[in-house]
Amino acid sequence: MSEEYIRKMPFSQEAEQSVLGAVLIKPECMDELVGVLDKDDFGLSEHREIFSAMQGMYLKSRNIDIVTLIDELVKNGVYDEAGGREYINLILETVPTASNVMDYAKIVRDKSTLRALIEASESIRDDAYAEEDDARRLLESAEQRIYSIADRRETHEFVHIKDALMQSFNRLRELENNRAETIGMQTGFSGLDRVLVGMGKGDLVLIGARPGMGKTSFALNVAVNAAMCSPKKVCIFSLEMSTEQLATRLLASEALVDSTKLRSGMLDEDDWTKLGHASARLAGCNILIDDSTGATVTSMKSKLRRVKDIGLVVIDYLGLMQSEKRIENKVQEIADISRNLKLMAKEFGVPVLTCAQLSRASEKRPDGKPVLSDLRDSGAIEQDADIVLFIYRPGEYDKEDPEKQNKAEIIIAKNRHGSQGNIKMGWLGQYTKFLTVEDEGLSES
Repeated sequence: MSEEYIRKMPFSQEAEQSVLGAVLIKPECMDELVGVLDKDDFGLSEHREIFSAMQGMYLKSRNIDIVTLIDELVKNGVYDEAGGREYINLILETVPTASNVMDYAKIVRDKSTLRALIEASESIRDDAYAEEDDARRLLESAEQRIYSIADRRETHEFVHIKDALMQSFNRLRELENNRAETIGMQTGFSGLDRVLVGMGKGDLVLIGARPGMGKTSFALNVAVNAAMCSPKKVCIFSLEMSTEQLATRLLASEALVDSTKLRSGMLDEDDWTKLGHASARLAGCNILIDDSTGATVTSMKSKLRRVKDIGLVVIDYLGLMQSEKRIENKVQEIADISRNLKLMAKEFGVPVLTCAQLSRASEKRPDGKPVLSDLRDSGAIEQDADIVLFIYRPGEYDKEDPEKQNKAEIIIAKNRHGSQGNIKMGWLGQYTKFLTVEDEGLSES
């Protein structure tokens, strides 16, 4: 981009000179500017080079003054000694005081943000005129460009322990006075909720199981339970089933009507009555379904930003998602996706629950119980997830024993916030429904 074009963009030469001059007057100002300004925030190329030199000297713990700075700029080929001294002296004459450096920095940062918005808008316009991609992808790309500018502007400072403790005590008081509103989103299974104390804001919750164990059913059961217990919206991304298939699965589970009957249409009067009541209950829930295939974290974030008051996000399932990058290695691709899902949960401040396939290693064990090392394709999933739940149904490994067919366990293999253990559950396969059993309990692992 030409210098003449930059000068026509939002830009304050006085503010940029004042920031640089403040650092020369009081080099300690760099402590405040780190993380707030970057060299690319400066509109003039000369100012970018000067600030970059200051950053380099700061990182090397070198003194920053007019002599050392000019020497650095000459070494970098930015100025000759005479030209450098002339312009640096001009900057020093411009700055009124070093005490207002953060006010100057804010002006520089705001102008930089406006330029970034203009450049993003022009790029979006060019892509739209080119018509080289479908409109949906262009919209997602446009949103991501705009929001990435906002993300870059966010800065965080150290928090003193006394302030962190006050936040903790305030939350405990809220929890005491209004427990239902303060604790994490409930799964609806009492034994599991007693251990997890709900799924916390920003938690990435992983449900792992071998095919046929019921991980989709469990995820949908949790989604319905959460939607019935809370007025907040539950967003489901179904990458494997269509919206109609998912709705049919929800109906079977909620109405306790055999899923085979629903698929065949062989329903009696009692079934229709149950379906009517279940449909009314489900229709009263704030459940939103998206069945787009090949979804990325970016496309999910784009859709979630349009939804107000989200309580839970459910993704079925991780292995069908696509990375934003072109990654040949499946392990690296899954690692990239899981990391971005964790960041998404943190950004929206809601639990994100996703299903994942396990490797065949568990089937080689006598009892077939899964462990963390069975997570397929990447150990990064285990690292990124706050909670890892495994579904184990002994009836799948001993089909001759009728007592085992309706039994299930939820294995809490990882819980960043508390204990681990096994929760006894009931399983009604014909209804694709998990149940809390009367004698449920926690068996410490």
